[in-house]
Amino acid sequence: MPSTSQRRILAFDFGTHRIGMAFGQELTGTASPLPILPARDGIPDWLQLERIIHEWQPDAFVVGVPLNMDGTEGPITPRARKFGNRLHGRFHRPIHTMDERLSTVEAKEKLAEASNKNRIGLDSMAATLILESWFREQQNSE
Repeated sequence: MPSTSQRRILAFDFGTHRIGMAFGQELTGTASPLPILPARDGIPDWLQLERIIHEWQPDAFVVGVPLNMDGTEGPITPRARKFGNRLHGRFHRPIHTMDERLSTVEAKEKLAEASNKNRIGLDSMAATLILESWFREQQNSE
């Protein structure tokens, strides 16, 4: 595995109908949105996800964890954690979680600024913001 500062990360904004994805490199601390992964009741097409992972070769995963504004877990939080555990079990890469409070609000603002809602998608923009926040948190903890 590469050094910590050179890891390639695949991030997810978990949802029951759509899972936003983004890919980034820890060295630059930047992320780019990927196409949305459809889900059925929170379950993705694992073969499609396997192809994506094979293509991008991430060293680790970041899964956004939806918390309430007071820091407590919301109703979807356990499902997002379960998705992360399944990622780890299937693909044997480290899983990191990131508080995703307000990522959707910020994603809506960024998409409105860019005027490209159809090209990127709200969920993948949220995954991008989750990953960039995670990169900043890692830099601040060093």
